[in-house]
Amino acid sequence: MTLASATKAEAALLLQTYDRHPVLFTHGKGVHLWDDKGKRYLDFLSGIGVNSLGHAHPAVLKAIQRQSRQMIHISNLYYHEYQSQLAKALTQASGLDRAFFCNSGTEAWEGALKIARAYGQTKATTHGSTKTAKSRILALEGSFHGRTFGSLSTTGQAKYRDPFEPLVPGVSFIAFDDIADLERQFDPTVCVLCIETIQGEGGIRPVSKEFLTRARELTQQHGALLILDEIQCGLGRTGRFFAYQHYRIKPDLVTVAKPLAAGLPLGAILLTNEAASAIRPGMHGTTFGGGPLACSVALEVLRLTKAHLGHVRTVGAYFHKQFKGLAKKHKSIREIRGLGLMLALDLDDATKAKTIAQQLLQDGILINRTHETVLRFLPPFIIEKKHVDQVIHALDAALDVSNEATA
Repeated sequence: MTLASATKAEAALLLQTYDRHPVLFTHGKGVHLWDDKGKRYLDFLSGIGVNSLGHAHPAVLKAIQRQSRQMIHISNLYYHEYQSQLAKALTQASGLDRAFFCNSGTEAWEGALKIARAYGQTKATTHGSTKTAKSRILALEGSFHGRTFGSLSTTGQAKYRDPFEPLVPGVSFIAFDDIADLERQFDPTVCVLCIETIQGEGGIRPVSKEFLTRARELTQQHGALLILDEIQCGLGRTGRFFAYQHYRIKPDLVTVAKPLAAGLPLGAILLTNEAASAIRPGMHGTTFGGGPLACSVALEVLRLTKAHLGHVRTVGAYFHKQFKGLAKKHKSIREIRGLGLMLALDLDDATKAKTIAQQLLQDGILINRTHETVLRFLPPFIIEKKHVDQVIHALDAALDVSNEATA
């Protein structure tokens, strides 16, 4: 198949939900991808944070081959050996008690919201004939939690929400990182506070330590749950297994997905025993989630990720330092944001950001643009400093051209 034939076929047959770049990839290895014309690309997006170990990692391929010969799917009506092993690895890494496995990040988020609402029902109070409901959901402006109805309802960006309203009721939004607004909106009717530890689609924006600490205090004070969305920033992306571990707080629930099974569909909710007490058999479930193939591969991914955490911190710090040098030269860079290998450059113009992302694609480097002005970098954990240097050199040249064009 050629790019032209793929484009024509998709235009006729697929629901038009994606504005794809004009590239047809055929295979990948390590930190590189190749298109149908044989051109090589340096992958600094890793499938939007999914391919954390790069492409065709030999240990991952071996795990897929081994398990696919034995058993791919059996349903959750029966036991297999890998769910409990994976749950043990994730709960030990997170400091939480239990796990629920599903297929994707948005499904994990939906499940977490259901748990929070069920928990709120158990904590509703009655005074005489009056019952005080505990069902309100607080989320942050600028957030992105997925594309299903519950996830959209807690996503604080109008462009994602507006076409599908009315959405799930009972959701209020707090100004990003605004402690005063958080305190103003919190009351005993809140059942859950929803936070991305580092906003991804919102522009790679970490919440402050002060905000997250106050969030933890308020949820505990009011008997509400704290859910952290680490679908993009978790599982090693920041140089720790979970981004919240940089803040020295522990949530009641955390959702993970993207890199968990190296590209196989797998998400998870990790939670405390207290939060889990609201759920009993029959209240939630999944057909495909937590199957033997995905779980066995995820165990291998976690083993390899643990070995790469130090490397992520080292190369991430080097990458950040190179960005600082770039920012001194190019005043169009307004801000550098992120942790580890989840980094962003916020530029002063949306058109400029789009042009630079397109130029890097032509140069054989994959990044993307989010939140209009932000260049997002989510490279595999196996990148080396020489790969960072290649990206910095290409960015420097693209910024020079862009600045000249707008001068």
